[in-house]
Amino acid sequence: MTANEFRPFARQPTSVGVTNAMSVDVEDYFHVSAFEGTVRREDWERWPARVEANTERVLLAFDRRGVRATFFMLGWVAERHPALVRRIVDAGHELGSHGWSHVRVIHQDRPEFRQDVDRTKKLLEDTAGTAVHGYRAASYSIGRGNLWALDALRESGHRYSSSVFPIRHDLYGMPDAPRFAFHPGDDEFVEIPLTTVRVGSRRLPCAGGGWFRFFPYAFTRWAISRVNAHDGEPAVFYFHPWEVDADQPRPDGLPAKSRFRHYHNLHRMESRLGRLLSDFRWGRIDEVFGLRPIAR
Repeated sequence: MTANEFRPFARQPTSVGVTNAMSVDVEDYFHVSAFEGTVRREDWERWPARVEANTERVLLAFDRRGVRATFFMLGWVAERHPALVRRIVDAGHELGSHGWSHVRVIHQDRPEFRQDVDRTKKLLEDTAGTAVHGYRAASYSIGRGNLWALDALRESGHRYSSSVFPIRHDLYGMPDAPRFAFHPGDDEFVEIPLTTVRVGSRRLPCAGGGWFRFFPYAFTRWAISRVNAHDGEPAVFYFHPWEVDADQPRPDGLPAKSRFRHYHNLHRMESRLGRLLSDFRWGRIDEVFGLRPIAR
């Protein structure tokens, strides 16, 4: 599969304006890729788990504003917090897969990847009692060098991925990918990239996460408004439950860049998120893009 095989996704416009897609990558603070060289996987159980309480805070914020979102959950988290999986689904949110244990796809071959996504999909579906159609790779680690992963996702029964970030970045990115949803093959499987705004000849990220905490809130509001009005497309926004938790533990020995990226403006995240939820219309990825759930 190559980039020139991509076909645009024909999203059906609505008469009520643009609804943007809100998503949450459900992982704990010690799962992040930035901690890979500091916090060993075999030590994860020793760190205080905060993902359930933080996700509950997110669920409450969404409920207060009538927002339904897509939650991409690690299998590792779902296995240890099955009641949280069911609460997400019972609240009307979409449940998606974030892989088992936050291994970047660049560190997996195709059989390892397929085993990982199959295992996660089965656990999530068995726990929630609902089908799982969406997938998001750890740290947006699907790009030009491993587009075979999208074929593997299709084969495993997923209907879409939201794993490509069409920017240049030191850890991820596929800058020549389409900015908006596309079919990577000749069937109906869809890749839904994270959102960028075009400023001159550059693409700037405005999809959330650390970018949302780094840039002034006014930039994100302007960028999403421009994507909606100028491009006529919904934005795809993401964040993590640990981002609303400024009091989380801080491992020693983190590189300065990783420490800055992870902790910058955590204390402002929850209030900024509240403004964002109020300033725009939000929905689940499957509903925003017309990917209606199929009964399991």
